[in-house]
Amino acid sequence: MDGATRLTMRYPWDTPPGRAEAIEVAEGVLWMRLPLPMKLDHVNVYALDEGDSWTIIDTGFGSETTREIWGELMAGPLKGKPVSRVIVTHHHPDHIGLAGWFQSVHGAELVTTRTAWLFARMLTLDVQETLPAETLAYYRGAGMDPEILAERAAERPFNFADMVAPLPLGYSRIKQGDSIHIGGREWDVHIGNGHAPEHATFWSRDDNLVLSGDQILSTISPNIGVHATEPLADPLEDWLEACERLSKLARHDQLALGGHKLPFVGLPLRMRQLIDNHHGALRRMLDHLDTPKAASECFAPLFKRRIGKGEYGLALVEAVAHVNHLYHTGEVTRTLREDGAWLYQRKG
Repeated sequence: MDGATRLTMRYPWDTPPGRAEAIEVAEGVLWMRLPLPMKLDHVNVYALDEGDSWTIIDTGFGSETTREIWGELMAGPLKGKPVSRVIVTHHHPDHIGLAGWFQSVHGAELVTTRTAWLFARMLTLDVQETLPAETLAYYRGAGMDPEILAERAAERPFNFADMVAPLPLGYSRIKQGDSIHIGGREWDVHIGNGHAPEHATFWSRDDNLVLSGDQILSTISPNIGVHATEPLADPLEDWLEACERLSKLARHDQLALGGHKLPFVGLPLRMRQLIDNHHGALRRMLDHLDTPKAASECFAPLFKRRIGKGEYGLALVEAVAHVNHLYHTGEVTRTLREDGAWLYQRKG
């Protein structure tokens, strides 16, 4: 096989499973899809056959609709066998939303990383009726559009607990370097970062399967965002380190089963694309910062398209991630504007 053939991507299935349907992507491995009420309107979940039960990878939102669909899936494609174990790749609500429900109602074991569990349990217990002062300060520091800021300040904020079922005490930890038996295969655990701290990915020793969660997606780059919980964070550095490290595991024959979009073959090329995408964005951002600008004024070089109100929040936290990275690497300076926004400028 020559280099040109190796550096390609292909999609074995061009149509995803419908509601309460499953596609067998490998022996004993089912791909299912659950709806999300947002522009990215779905999350992929997987079930691996343990013989007398199933292990599922990720769960969807903790909503009544998702619980109903899981009931249909368990009665249909899962053939009435119980779910004995839930493995959660990372703490975001579309992945851990029903983990606690599977634990408390179905008696399933929860397996995830320590950081994912701690973040999720902390956030489910942190219910806010109004925006905290720290979040308002973070938005001002990012230069959030005043109209959007006023709207957010007047509304009840989104709470993690709105879409994540309560998490009982107790889980089983996985970490970098572990191996885990799932669905008749032995998998190596490799931890990613950047999109979510301590994001678990699983690489089969016995065949060509990779359960990549949101760390590696086929046609979109996962959101790399900074939030009010850690306003000076540099998740982009974590992301690039993880991509370089995981790219060394990539083979052209591996089937990547991601948390969104379609499963694909062609991991070496995709890893290179994910890395190059952010390096290119950083170069464009530096050119854009020849004059001082707030993070909110950096959408154009970062996304190369118009950002609407529905995407504004995710775009803003990703813009902050990129200017933070440039600030931490010493390529830009920052000064505080009178309205509380940080202005970033390329060093002369």
